[in-house]
Amino acid sequence: MAKDFNAEKNYQTSKQKVGYTARNITPPKTYKELGFMSGLEVHQQLKTQEKLFCRCPAGLFNKFDDYDAELIRHMRPTLSEMGTYDGTALMEFRTRKNIIYRINNDTTCTYDVDDTPPFPINREALDYAIQIALILKLNIVGELHITRKQYLDGSIPTGFQRTAIIGIEGVIPLKKKKIRIIQLSIEEDSCREVSDIGHERTYQTDRLGIPLIETVTYPDMITPDEVLEAAQYIRFLNRSSGKVRVGIGAGREDVNVSINGGTRIEIKGVSHNKWIPELTHNEAFRQKALLMIKDILNKRIPDINKWNPTFKNVDFDVSDIGYEPIKNAMNNGWKLVACNLPDFKGILSHFLQPGKTFADEIENRLKVIACLEKPNCVHSEDMNHVFSESLLKQRSKLLKCKADDAQIVFWALDEDVQTACETIEERCRMAFDGVPNETRKAFKDGTTIFERVLPGADRMYPDTDSAPIPIEDKYIKDLGKDLPVDLNIRFKQLKKWQVPEDCFHYILRNNLAPEIERINKDLKIDPKYVATTFAHTLKHIEGQFIPDVPFPYSKIYDMFKFILEKKLSFDIVKSILPIIYLYSQMDFESVLNSLEFEKYKKETILKNVGSLKTMFPKIINSKNPLAPEKWIMGNLRPIALGNIPLRELNKFVRESLSDGGVK
Repeated sequence: MAKDFNAEKNYQTSKQKVGYTARNITPPKTYKELGFMSGLEVHQQLKTQEKLFCRCPAGLFNKFDDYDAELIRHMRPTLSEMGTYDGTALMEFRTRKNIIYRINNDTTCTYDVDDTPPFPINREALDYAIQIALILKLNIVGELHITRKQYLDGSIPTGFQRTAIIGIEGVIPLKKKKIRIIQLSIEEDSCREVSDIGHERTYQTDRLGIPLIETVTYPDMITPDEVLEAAQYIRFLNRSSGKVRVGIGAGREDVNVSINGGTRIEIKGVSHNKWIPELTHNEAFRQKALLMIKDILNKRIPDINKWNPTFKNVDFDVSDIGYEPIKNAMNNGWKLVACNLPDFKGILSHFLQPGKTFADEIENRLKVIACLEKPNCVHSEDMNHVFSESLLKQRSKLLKCKADDAQIVFWALDEDVQTACETIEERCRMAFDGVPNETRKAFKDGTTIFERVLPGADRMYPDTDSAPIPIEDKYIKDLGKDLPVDLNIRFKQLKKWQVPEDCFHYILRNNLAPEIERINKDLKIDPKYVATTFAHTLKHIEGQFIPDVPFPYSKIYDMFKFILEKKLSFDIVKSILPIIYLYSQMDFESVLNSLEFEKYKKETILKNVGSLKTMFPKIINSKNPLAPEKWIMGNLRPIALGNIPLRELNKFVRESLSDGGVK
């Protein structure tokens, strides 16, 4: 929402009162004082050929406009085994969404759209999940029980996700502590969202059903940096198995955060680990701000039962309002509704997180629950740019406002007005209790918005279509015979190789340590050099170019082998790499031809130094102030590259120049 001068002043003042500080200057003791606690739910797709409960291909994705049919569904909540409804399901039901599924016959079957029962579980996926659980040193369950986890947002056509616990109770080591693992589960992935506008939400079903694992930790992390470190460790460990998918969307984290006096907030769908520190930091201070609002409101209004907002349809002439969203709403026959919030003055502009206030909490709930696209409201500390003084007086008269009250004006279709009124009142009443349980959507800038009510235990119940699956000791033992090297050992190995620490992340993220080890063992090339070729040279190239097909890292082994066989200098690597990265199918002889490489003997190249040394005084002038060493190297580099190490050539040039100098 836009803010006028007074609103901005209140916003900055409330920011100071909250004690908000930027993450990069916040000391660990501040998080301790807040009572910061965080846990992770790390989701990673498994690299299987087929989906988890059907035989459709896994990992084959369609373009959003590439589909053969559309289905429309309406989700309804069902009673749990205990005879209760899940709060999330009830909230989604209130939205009255039309759920549209775009179906491509190549990636979707009747199971995906809930027209047939599940196939037996994908045993390849189960094998992979158990192996990763063994890497985590979890206790593997003796019998696999598939359960249903209810989802009423439409992301799964069945209305529930099939999931099963594989292993429980383990630990992962961080630099300074150990983090406890609650469990690792195997489950089916959800649909990809195409759009969510008004009462219509559209999904693509190609990702639906891809097997993934979920690793859940205890809330043992007490600073944002610890949360990042734990997320990275689990990510690297999963990738070390060689059994998981990589790339955009293949790995996602849900991050749980709470502070003293607050509650568990789930930050959903964090697609990049680097977002985690800022997200968790901002959530901690958002909860602190909400607790401050709670204290303010409870001092002003000791008895919440006597607090009641007022809602009135705006019945006076607003035709001269220039604010485009209201003008468009009025032209389309929407209702304009004014709301008075007794004793809420200053609350709506109270700082919660960077760029967002309590009013944004209401605005986002109106978007999610009442399906009112943003902007959907203005408030009393944000109205001067919308309403004239005359209209503000009429609004105050309509609502019978008092000096300490706050007001909201929203616009909606007639059928959405009641839901919008209930949503505003509900969120304001929650403010008296502090921090409401909810799931929030993550953004790149470290802020979050309301996504849905936090699900409870009522959403889980047994899957009556799936029989228990025994997990025998021999089966577990066989799967444990060929596990990858422990991640801690990999860290020690990189340090032993003297690999720079700024290479660790890239190497572990892409599971390149085994490839470095293979190149060192077979080709006898220094592992430090190989590691920096991957993590410095190749990483830089990846940031500059986009290949037609994913680059196979094993191509680096082939490149080094070719260079050794041809007895080339390793300096040519930086010229070869960009070409094979873009055209990985090209053979290396063709790569050399594209570089116009010619084979020269070292002696031939070195003989040119003397003649160039003689030529230099003749071409030197005020417009050519180059040093002789650089000039000679520049002239020889095209024929030297790949034929002689450039350092060796440079040393020879320097020694030649020092022996008699340049006349």
